Amino acid sequence: QVQLVESGGGLVQAGGSLRLSCAASGRTFSTYTMAWFRQAPGKEREFVAAISWAGSRLYFADSVKGRFIISRDNAKNMVYLRMNSLKPEDTAVYYCAADPRVGPRFGPNEYDYWGQGTQVTVSS
Repeated sequence: QVQLVESGGGLVQAGGSLRLSCAASGRTFSTYTMAWFRQAPGKEREFVAAISWAGSRLYFADSVKGRFIISRDNAKNMVYLRMNSLKPEDTAVYYCAADPRVGPRFGPNEYDYWGQGTQVTVSS
């Protein structure tokens, strides 16, 4: 069982940066694939980025590639999403997700554990 708590969201101007954090509980965190998803009003939840259990494999949605960076610190049970060059279309609730299975996965129904979400608003 893993519990996830996101933080770091807020209001930022276009072109700015934010770092989201996800604190995980559970002794097996270091073996989980971790990911960030986002959901804008009226839209489906969409994949943003994922990182393998060792941090050696990173995956990004095309819409954020080159702007967002995902990382993890297994010693601290933390996952991060550094968001640079933010755009108004990045506005959404951002969710941290975890799954014990190995291998890349990009659909929200492929993750077993979810945080409560943190709001990111980018003003133009």
